[in-house]
Amino acid sequence: MNEEKLLKVFGLNLKMERMKKGLTQAQLAELLNIHEKHVCKIETGKQNVTLKTLSRIANVLGVNESSLLYER
Repeated sequence: MNEEKLLKVFGLNLKMERMKKGLTQAQLAELLNIHEKHVCKIETGKQNVTLKTLSRIANVLGVNESSLLYER
């Protein structure tokens, strides 16, 4: 999977998990201590994240990091 596709898959998975938890982008951003616009960019595949951020996102959402990276 190329980088662009990976970012889009990750963003979509993040959005789906966030919505399952009933969180808004603003609420997730607050839990992650990042700006809401950053969450929006991640979810739309326009922003790359570090492994550290990936781990924080997975922990906040209560999912495995790898589940956010696989195409569904």
